[in-house]
Amino acid sequence: MVKVDKEQVLIFDTTLRDGEQSPGATMSLSEKIEIASLLDEMGVDIIEAGFPIASEGDFEAVSEISKVIENARVCGLARANKMDIERCWRAIDRADKPRIHTFIGTSPLHREFQVRLSKEEILDKISETVQYAKTFCEDVQWSPMDATRTEMDFLIKVVRLAIEAGASTINIPDTVGYTAPKESAEIIRKLISAIPELKEIVVSTHCHNDLGMATANSLAAVEAGARQVECTINGLGERAGNTALEEIAMALRVRQDIMPFSTNLDTKKLIRASRLVSTVSGFPVQFNKAIVGKNAFAHESGIHQDGMLKHAGTFEIMKPEDIGLTETNLVMGKHSGRAALRKKISDLGFSLGDNQLQDLFIKFKALADRKKEVYDEDLLALLSENSMTRSDELLQLVDLEVTCGTKAPQTAKAKISIEGKNHIVESTGDGPVDATFNAIKKVFPHSAHLQHFQIHAVTEGTDAQATVSVRLEEAGKMVTGQSSDTDTVVASAKAYINSLNKLVLRRRKKAPEAVAN
Repeated sequence: MVKVDKEQVLIFDTTLRDGEQSPGATMSLSEKIEIASLLDEMGVDIIEAGFPIASEGDFEAVSEISKVIENARVCGLARANKMDIERCWRAIDRADKPRIHTFIGTSPLHREFQVRLSKEEILDKISETVQYAKTFCEDVQWSPMDATRTEMDFLIKVVRLAIEAGASTINIPDTVGYTAPKESAEIIRKLISAIPELKEIVVSTHCHNDLGMATANSLAAVEAGARQVECTINGLGERAGNTALEEIAMALRVRQDIMPFSTNLDTKKLIRASRLVSTVSGFPVQFNKAIVGKNAFAHESGIHQDGMLKHAGTFEIMKPEDIGLTETNLVMGKHSGRAALRKKISDLGFSLGDNQLQDLFIKFKALADRKKEVYDEDLLALLSENSMTRSDELLQLVDLEVTCGTKAPQTAKAKISIEGKNHIVESTGDGPVDATFNAIKKVFPHSAHLQHFQIHAVTEGTDAQATVSVRLEEAGKMVTGQSSDTDTVVASAKAYINSLNKLVLRRRKKAPEAVAN
């Protein structure tokens, strides 16, 4: 049972569950374990590791995460039925602190079209399933999906019933990002006022960002009495995303004068977590994203620069080092050694083993031979490339030659490794990238459609690395691949192959239905 601390806000991270539901954000088992381990290290209180009944892949991920997490509670999601709950428990039963999170839709729209149950049937379901979850696990969280569009009298009734059935945490989700701060606070206040038992257990808030108010709505709920915030790194999530963990963490830290609450988070690991999730998901962080965006601590205006030179507090309300951003005087180039690279990587918020450092050092030297100076952004791109290159991937690019220019058609000759066997293939296309993609598709036929192709320079200059994102769609499912190289066509080929590898992984994941919360 989680104790209620009136001054502490618990951080419930759902990057691996709700975040992964973002179209194209499929993550591998090893990537999920890496993210979960970092979340545990940075002090997240509860990690929602996945939806175990969705697929064998989800079950395995939740199960493996349960075995390695040392401090946080490990939570699995389950719909309001016994099969889901049993499956969830089997996935988390190895965790030191397991939690079952079960839910059912309660709003008029969800009652009529989503769950297709009457109010009475929903009440019966809540009582039956929460009690059943309690037979497996002492720590049971319950959510009325689409709570903010549920009639208040019925919301009070279902919450009271869930508590009577044994729920130890009550989550109030704004499933479709419909509410606003004043209303978000009012819902929490009314529930606590009408149900005295809520003062003795944890009330949680889970907000989506459809109207751009997820963080504001979550903080309003905290001021009204909620003591758990459900959020994701970078605000990753379905549609417009979820409440951003980094925004909650720094808002509570910076504005202690009006929000005197604490968390267990080590905020100096925020930038590292942001970069890891961006790399793994293939979703770049917008430059002007609060807290972790590239421009969050950048100052170009003359007035701002003048103020910063006189006193940083004139135009910065927090320090870059508070989120893990550090400055060094190490200039990286072709003469830099392993020790300098290790120090620079550490300054960027990453810790690599000897083998990982050696792999990165080889790529760094190859890049340094092509560039006069290797910037932080270049190293981050190499780290991303390093984490995505795995020996067990189905497809790998071995070699690529392209012919391009004003005379069409352009041609591409590629050597592709499929399960360790090399295949050489040639193709033509409308431009070198199109020819390359056609060659890859020839050796690995598929029915996926290219939904998104984006190139951006990592740094300035004609020798800059290009980071390429490729999004593919197949049967309503989307995956995003990403890669970097000083050769834009090579980066495009590797990003396309990365997305195909994720597509193969996605094919093994057959969720029973879309889940929102």
